Amino acid sequence: MSGRGFNTWRNVSRGVLSVGALLALTAPASAADAPTGPVTFSKDIAPIFQAKCQECHQPNSIAPMSLITFQEARPWARSIKERVSTRQMPPWHIDPSVGVQKFKNDMSLSQDQIDTIVRWVDGGALQGDPKDLPAPKPLVTTNEWEGVRDGFGPPDLVIKSSEYTMPAKHQDVWYRPMSDIPITEPRWIKMVEIRPTNLKARKTIHHSIAYQILSPDNVASVNTGTATGGSDAAPSVEDLVNRRPMIMEWAIGKGYDQFREGTGKLIVPGEKISWDQHIHAVGEEIVSGSELGIWFYPKGQEPKKRSYLIGFTGVDRSKGLDIAPNSISHTEGFTVLKEHTLITNFQPHFHLRGKAMQVEAILPDGNRQIVSYVGNFNFNWMTNYIYDDDAAPVYPKGTVIHVSAYYDNTKANKNNPDPDQWVGYGDRTVDEMAHAWMNVIYLNDDEYKALVDERKAKAAKTTQDQQQ
Repeated sequence: MSGRGFNTWRNVSRGVLSVGALLALTAPASAADAPTGPVTFSKDIAPIFQAKCQECHQPNSIAPMSLITFQEARPWARSIKERVSTRQMPPWHIDPSVGVQKFKNDMSLSQDQIDTIVRWVDGGALQGDPKDLPAPKPLVTTNEWEGVRDGFGPPDLVIKSSEYTMPAKHQDVWYRPMSDIPITEPRWIKMVEIRPTNLKARKTIHHSIAYQILSPDNVASVNTGTATGGSDAAPSVEDLVNRRPMIMEWAIGKGYDQFREGTGKLIVPGEKISWDQHIHAVGEEIVSGSELGIWFYPKGQEPKKRSYLIGFTGVDRSKGLDIAPNSISHTEGFTVLKEHTLITNFQPHFHLRGKAMQVEAILPDGNRQIVSYVGNFNFNWMTNYIYDDDAAPVYPKGTVIHVSAYYDNTKANKNNPDPDQWVGYGDRTVDEMAHAWMNVIYLNDDEYKALVDERKAKAAKTTQDQQQ
């Protein structure tokens, strides 16, 4: 099925856009909106690349080419146009027309920036006057923390795993060492980031999870606010997984987890980190491990709420996952919220055949709301979409989180290693899965009502201001 087929499914599932809205999305800019004069690299394109692209597109980084100078970028002009016009790059694949649209870490290009790049390429990809170039940004020459890059300063604590030597050719490995947490008093975590221990390790580590081995003094870290079926006496596999405290799940292309102000995760002396690192061979021997960067709340500013990392499933285990060769497949999973819940981020997780994921909330009164939708998932970029505080969705207890997952096991999927293979559920890169990783905060009745009332008041004021 082509990309148009996925779009058809998306439109049917969420309701087709009105004609007026469709025209607003697709109508070309008027002549009055178009810039005068030719678009040049020095004046118009370099500032965009510097702001949104050069973090990866620089010498010796993870991107296939550098986009710092005109001489480096010019040979790639047509490819750049194709990637940005289809919103494949930068790796921000959230659908811009449904669900939450305000994020703390938005790296996407605006439509004006995309149009400018397209006009530059269509106009001959001109260099322009080098005097118009912006001042260069410092190059990233180390395995940099993204939190440092974004202005949060260095982490207060770094916890490293031991390292594993992966041969050039080998079966997938799940490396699960333990690490001590070197603290002498309880501390609340404000932000966390996992990164491979070196740049080459970014090629071979598919994902790394830092589980928290609890102290008896920290049992509230166990999540019991969701359920996927069964009973408390016989919880499902997903229930058991979600009850194991996770500090963070990192995967290829993901950045940090920034917890909502006033919320976080508590660690206490004597606890440990249990690592779960999925490592795959990439054609060269690589020594790799993971390290966890932790930013603490200052003492005296400890939060009152915990944040729990939940893997909302997109697979019904009772039916299994069975993807036929040369086909498009669909699975779905349902998770009940046992408490009033605030959702603070969305990170879709598939393997090589993953194509699209939609998270929908089915409210107790039967109404449905799209939370987020990614229709062009890219295995190489497990992007984490962190919602703005005022936009983070909040739902009453009894709401069902419905995750719909689509898989492309055809040759049209460029990441597909073999479209002639049957694919089932599993942990190997060549197997498949579907999780919507989301950090959640549970609210009591008074807290839920206060937040809903606050948002209604803000919405009413915004409407009033717009009418004046």
